[in-house]
Amino acid sequence: MSLSIIIPVYNEKDQIKNTLKKLVEFKKIINDLYIIIIDDQSTDKTYYIVKKFAKRKKFIKIYSNPKKGLGSAIETGIRKSKSKYLSIFMSDMSDSLKDLKKYYKLIQKNNVDAVFGTRFSKKSTVYGYPMLKLFLNRIFNNFVRIIFFSKYNDFTNAFKIYNRKSLLQLMPIVSENFNVFLELPLKIIVRKYSYTITSINWRKRTRGSSKFEIRELGSMYLFTLLYCLFEKILLNKKK
Repeated sequence: MSLSIIIPVYNEKDQIKNTLKKLVEFKKIINDLYIIIIDDQSTDKTYYIVKKFAKRKKFIKIYSNPKKGLGSAIETGIRKSKSKYLSIFMSDMSDSLKDLKKYYKLIQKNNVDAVFGTRFSKKSTVYGYPMLKLFLNRIFNNFVRIIFFSKYNDFTNAFKIYNRKSLLQLMPIVSENFNVFLELPLKIIVRKYSYTITSINWRKRTRGSSKFEIRELGSMYLFTLLYCLFEKILLNKKK
C-alpha cells in the first residue's frame, strides 16, 4: 500500500532541506513512500533547494502551485499523487514522523477513509504552543465539535491521513488558506465517510517562521464553517 506525503511550502529555505533529510530517513520505515512538494509561489530559494535535493531521488517530486493559495496547493498535491493514501504534513516538522507511522498502520488496519489526530488528548504531548493561539484554538475547535455533534476536537490541525479516492470525492476545495484544514475533516464528517481518531504529539518549529496569522484568518474559518454547515443542512433535507 503506497503513501504520499503532501507538503505545501512557501518561503521555507531555512527549513525545507532539514525536513527532506528526515523524510528520506523515514523512507527506510515505509518503503513505498512518495514525497510531493507543492511550492506556493515562493519568493526565496525554496523551489531550487528542493529541485536540487530531489535530483537523484525519484520518490521526491516538486510542483509549482498554478494558483497561489494553500487550498489550491493542497488540491494540486492530491491530484498529482497516485498513492492509495495521502498525508498532509507541514514542512516545519512540528508533527511527529512516529505519528505518521501510526497513522499509516491505523488507516490500513481499520480500512477507513481517514485518520484524524488530536493534539489535545490525555495521551498527547504539546510543547511550545503559544498561549493566545492555544486559547483561541480550544474555543474554536470545541465550538465546531458542538455544532457538528462530533467527538473530534482538533479540526484545524493540518496533519491527518486520508484515502486518496475519498479526498477526490471532496473536490473542489473552496478554502484558500489555512481554513482548508478545517474544510477537509468537516466534509469527511458531514458526508459520513468513515474515520478514526488517535492521539498525536506536537512541538513548536525550530527553524524558519510560521505563516499562520490569526487576525487574517478569522473570517476565512468562519466562511468554511458556514459552508460545511450549510452542506450538512442540505444533506439532511435530502433524507
